[in-house]
Amino acid sequence: MVMHIGLVGLGKMGNNMRDRLRAGGLEVTGYDPNPAVTDVPSLADMVNALPAPRVVWVMVPSGAITDGVLTDLAGVLEKGDLVIDGGNSRYTDDAIHSTQLAEKGIRFADCGVSGGVWGLKNGYALMAGGDEADIALAMPIFDALRPKGPRAEGFVHAGSVGAGHYAKMVHNGIEYAQMQALAEGYELLDASSEIIHDVTGVFEAWQRGTVVRSWLLELLVKALKEDPEFKDIEGYVDDSGEGRWTIIEALNHAVPVPTISASIFARFVSRQKDSPAMKAVAALRNQFGGHAVRKV
Repeated sequence: MVMHIGLVGLGKMGNNMRDRLRAGGLEVTGYDPNPAVTDVPSLADMVNALPAPRVVWVMVPSGAITDGVLTDLAGVLEKGDLVIDGGNSRYTDDAIHSTQLAEKGIRFADCGVSGGVWGLKNGYALMAGGDEADIALAMPIFDALRPKGPRAEGFVHAGSVGAGHYAKMVHNGIEYAQMQALAEGYELLDASSEIIHDVTGVFEAWQRGTVVRSWLLELLVKALKEDPEFKDIEGYVDDSGEGRWTIIEALNHAVPVPTISASIFARFVSRQKDSPAMKAVAALRNQFGGHAVRKV
């Protein structure tokens, strides 16, 4: 039988995920307050369209919006249904949401998702947290969303509820540090114009054979070719929370994370002056995640 799921939130990520799931053979009924993208006019209509036990994937911004959606779903779902939070929620919120839904007999799992706007084409890296039975029920979803190839290279059942978002939190902390290192290298090369005449070419040459080759490096080369001096980008870099949460967890466990910590503080510097390194970070976030950049 073809699996039929509900998907709440059809923004940049959710809309692409709906397309990839459908391409993977799943039936998807999506709901979004935006009438231009939604499949049904209400959450209740979405739930009524799904076979029991229902599986609903939530892909909305973390915090109050996720809280509101889960509260609304608790009012329309039934005992035995499963909700998966695929957004960037803080892992400590997962226990709260799980308990809230369990009061109605509704099951809950969480999933950290990485892949940004490229996920539709390349697939998403998925980090799931929840009971074994719930993850097994949702496996057709994970298999449709992850990159092609061995399952272990694009999906992990990281642990119990909260483990998926915890793993994604650490992933994003590492990502912050990697982007910062590339950006600082860019600024140093750019400042050495008396000896370095082709900054973009240097980064491009690093894409094969070097130990620093990576997808982020490839995206930096792409960004440099589009705007070699980042003249159209303001050196302001936002943060979505995961890096801060990573540092807090490191403090709680007495684990030193000086590189990740430095990358977060560097973003704060970007909000005080127009930094070439921060322009590079802003450009990278736009390349891999479609995050907005501030234009000069």
